[in-house]
Amino acid sequence: MDRKRILSFSFLAALIGGTLFFLLRQQPLSTLLQVLRSVRPGYIVLGLGLMFCFVGCEALCSRLILGRLGHNMPYRKCLGYSFAGFYVSSITPSSTGGQPAQIFYMSKDGIPAAHGSLNMMVVAVCYQTVTFLYAALSFFLLPQVRTALGGGLGLLLLYGGAVMVVLTAGMLSMMFLPNAARRLTGGLVTLGVRVGLVKHEDKVRAGLERQMKAYREGADCLRANLNLVPLLLGLTFLQLTALYAVPYAVYLGFGLSGASLFQMVGTQALVSLAVGSLPLPGAVGAAEGVALHAFTLFFGAGLVTPAVMVARGISFYSFLLISGLITLCVHLSVRRLALARDPKTPAVVPPVRLAKAGRKTALG
Repeated sequence: MDRKRILSFSFLAALIGGTLFFLLRQQPLSTLLQVLRSVRPGYIVLGLGLMFCFVGCEALCSRLILGRLGHNMPYRKCLGYSFAGFYVSSITPSSTGGQPAQIFYMSKDGIPAAHGSLNMMVVAVCYQTVTFLYAALSFFLLPQVRTALGGGLGLLLLYGGAVMVVLTAGMLSMMFLPNAARRLTGGLVTLGVRVGLVKHEDKVRAGLERQMKAYREGADCLRANLNLVPLLLGLTFLQLTALYAVPYAVYLGFGLSGASLFQMVGTQALVSLAVGSLPLPGAVGAAEGVALHAFTLFFGAGLVTPAVMVARGISFYSFLLISGLITLCVHLSVRRLALARDPKTPAVVPPVRLAKAGRKTALG
């Protein structure tokens, strides 16, 4: 592990420790443990099943896209890519490392980096589009939740929504309005040079042109496979519904009733949008804080702290461990294949360089 990874893990550990301290301050430990013991185990298993559905839907999207690009990959391989993306996204600020990690492991299976990047770009566009539409519908159809969020969290939601709109609109314009996107990005680079933010103008412009080419190829891929678009959007909708339904499984696990599935799913969609763009690994701390405020409406002040701990334990912390173990298996498999092809290959596969590339998932 190099210094950057040690700092990343240390930062994540500090965030988790601070979050646990904050949550434990909300309720005495003895009372908290007593409440946690009352949760029905079957609903914990249901929540974990929903998370496997979440990862599995993304893997199926990748398998469909890669198949149209000429790569008939086994579903288990695509599952490995998705678990690696979940794990690396969870330990890097703003989930910036997930896509480069997936592209890295795809390349080790013989998928050209250009096709891996194209796959992740299409997945990201679908994810961001459905995420924003899900949250927008929830915002307008759940006025009681909107009121419960209040002004401060409403601003955070506005920030998350604005970032999501800008990212999605930017990606779509690069795909389908390349000339307008080139003029806009060129103007931003020129502005960056004038104010001193851009030091190597030629290098930045060359990188943007390569990115624009990838987006044009993505648009061509979608135009040639229009029947694939609704299928990808439908799978992404199912993927996000599975993620957002975890608090409802916890709600049922506590033996509560009265709130509908849509209310719980919509509330989690708003929480995820509010914290997904914050520069924190896995939105640790922010996700718990916003969820405590939002889900008090359904769980009440006495149960909301253990409910948030269980929900985040299922959707983030337990899956961080599960995805980490699966990523380790994927990495060891890549190393064995490399050694089988060339015995002189170094014993350790070069680590993934965590380039800055926005993750498509909000782990709130």
